[in-house]
Amino acid sequence: MIINYIFQTNSMELVAFLGKDKENWGQLKALVSRGQWENVVVVKTKEAEEFELGNAEIIKIDSDKPLTDLKDDLINKLRTKLKDFEVALSIASGTGKEHMAILSALLTIPVGVRLVVFTKDGIQFVN
Repeated sequence: MIINYIFQTNSMELVAFLGKDKENWGQLKALVSRGQWENVVVVKTKEAEEFELGNAEIIKIDSDKPLTDLKDDLINKLRTKLKDFEVALSIASGTGKEHMAILSALLTIPVGVRLVVFTKDGIQFVN
């Protein structure tokens, strides 16, 4: 059973993955624009180059790399961007390989991870 929690985003950092699946980009845009995040870091692939967000730090990655290389690249890039010990993470966009790399990188840094989603009821944690 999954329990959804509506929450306040004040003082949380958001890390979101943006892949080439354009049908999920609106969800991410709503999540970023409707939350009051302390910091927003968007990790995006080269296929998502046209997606723009003015209030987010962008980390570009090469998803063609092997999973472990992608993870190491994300650790190096994310470590300098994050300030808190826990982040909200959106993985509504992307592939399983990309999700594994970003989740593994965050846990290695280490930071706690709260999965977050934007639904018709607003911003919600799903864990």
